[in-house]
Amino acid sequence: MKKRHPELLIPASSLEVLKTAVVYGADAVYIGGEMYGLRAKAKNFSMDDMREGIKFAHARGVKVYITVNILAHNRDLEGVREYLEEIQALQPDGLIIADPGVFEIAKEICPEIERHISTQANNTNYATYQFWYRQGASRVVSARELSLEEIKELRANIPDDLEIETFIHGAMCISYSGRCLLSNYFTGRDANQGACTHPCRWKYAVMEESRPGEYLPVYEDERGTYIFNSKDLCMIEHIPELLDAGIDSLKIEGRMKTALYVATVARTYRKAIDDYQTDPALYQKNMPWYLEQISNCTYRQFTTGFFFGKPDENSQIYDSNTYVKEYTYLGIVGEIKDGLCRIEQRNKFMVGEQIEVMKPNGENLHTTVRRILTEDGQEQESAPHPKQVLYIELEPEIPGSAIEKYDILRRQE
Repeated sequence: MKKRHPELLIPASSLEVLKTAVVYGADAVYIGGEMYGLRAKAKNFSMDDMREGIKFAHARGVKVYITVNILAHNRDLEGVREYLEEIQALQPDGLIIADPGVFEIAKEICPEIERHISTQANNTNYATYQFWYRQGASRVVSARELSLEEIKELRANIPDDLEIETFIHGAMCISYSGRCLLSNYFTGRDANQGACTHPCRWKYAVMEESRPGEYLPVYEDERGTYIFNSKDLCMIEHIPELLDAGIDSLKIEGRMKTALYVATVARTYRKAIDDYQTDPALYQKNMPWYLEQISNCTYRQFTTGFFFGKPDENSQIYDSNTYVKEYTYLGIVGEIKDGLCRIEQRNKFMVGEQIEVMKPNGENLHTTVRRILTEDGQEQESAPHPKQVLYIELEPEIPGSAIEKYDILRRQE
């Protein structure tokens, strides 16, 4: 069996987030275009953004995969064909596909681009993997319902050069491998066409048919309960088991997340993987740091999902659908000139506030905002307008030379 060096695969919702993922430790990034992916509400990428993102990633040795993973209807097929013809010119490293028809079109139009089988295709056994391998797939994304023992058995029964990709961190879906009908039923927006409204996060109660209008709590809470609201997956404490199972690509969920989230998760898993491969004792020694860092991004409490057996009632959150949020994203450092950092502001902050500079190497530097200037040089006391371009001066204990492009500014809540 070949020696496997696991790929860290990070999601990106925009060109800014793609660049962040690359700088903060991704081996590969997956993105969606403006059509035929399963995140219609994400910002997604224009053809120009995809072209620039692929160029940026490839210049740094990072791969880019594009999702084309809708479950296509007849009306979609001609458009899929035209879309794939455009994508071919961009030369991404792979296409993530769920639909056999789309797979066949991709094989015809761009056979030189790897084809990966999405988790939406319900890939739960090695016979399914063998089938897709015979069709020409180079990678299959395992269903989230598989345990590590099942993945190990799967690895032992498929060709060495067929890769396994597995979700190891992020939001969990209530439906089997993400194949959900709730959104379509309630709102007419089809999750399998990329328009999910996430009704699994809504609050529910039970009503007995002979007593209409009388809502009975499912749990001991008269406000109702979020019975479908799963905790988030987190496997940062189980890197050894993931690698032992023979997984080729460790995938992070979150193609609608912010740059701060992506940077936090990417650099934490990057360090954990690298530390373990350097020395398992170093990985164990640094575990408190991984756990502290991974909890700095928004999350819904953590679970290990199906990896160690079927989840029980403790894998759900019954009293709310809110995230735990410990930091607020302020912006990413662009150019640095005359001691001023250019940023595009994302959340309000003020002169005199203490903030953190989050760096790709794992450092978190504490500083204070000394000045805020507009693009035309006007000073202001606060930055209340989202996406306003600003130049900021930080306290001198962090010299301008210590701050670099792509550092992230954040504030602890």
